Amino acid sequence: MLYNPQTDAGKHSEYPPQERRRHARYPFTSAAEVIVRDSQTQIQGRTSDISRGGCFLDTSSCFPAGSMVTVRLSKGNRRFEADAQVVYSLIGMGMGVKFTAVDSEQLGTVEKWVAELSGEALPEPETAQAGSPDESFAHETPASEEYIVLNELVMELMKQGILSNAKCKAMLEKLSHSGRAKTGPVPM
Repeated sequence: MLYNPQTDAGKHSEYPPQERRRHARYPFTSAAEVIVRDSQTQIQGRTSDISRGGCFLDTSSCFPAGSMVTVRLSKGNRRFEADAQVVYSLIGMGMGVKFTAVDSEQLGTVEKWVAELSGEALPEPETAQAGSPDESFAHETPASEEYIVLNELVMELMKQGILSNAKCKAMLEKLSHSGRAKTGPVPM
């Protein structure tokens, strides 16, 4: 069920249909697995962006537009699975999919990711490994006004595309650790 240029040429669009999107997309990287429901053919890849209604999957091979698939995403300790339809395929790059059936628990996961990416919510801290020195601080957040302002600034820079998701996460973790250690204001 992989793309065959001789038989599937008319089923792939050259350009993504941006004008048809209902939800804002945000840069987002996670491990991805795409499985065609009829044949159980699967492709591994990663996401490059996500929205409440779908995502773009970076894959070396792609399925034809219209294919009904199951999409599984994993990032950190969160997992997401939904039925989806391939909306467009870009040969050698990947495919855009729209989610067609998502149960409420799974929808909560994608909505948390999108809220964090859009700046509507702070990124959820990763669970500390048992025995790590930070275990007792896994759910604490410094309450100083300076911490809150710096946190909002880092999130805004990510929203505007100035910082990558990874850089944002690293800066927020560093800020969180330094905020716990300081008793006075954060130096500017």
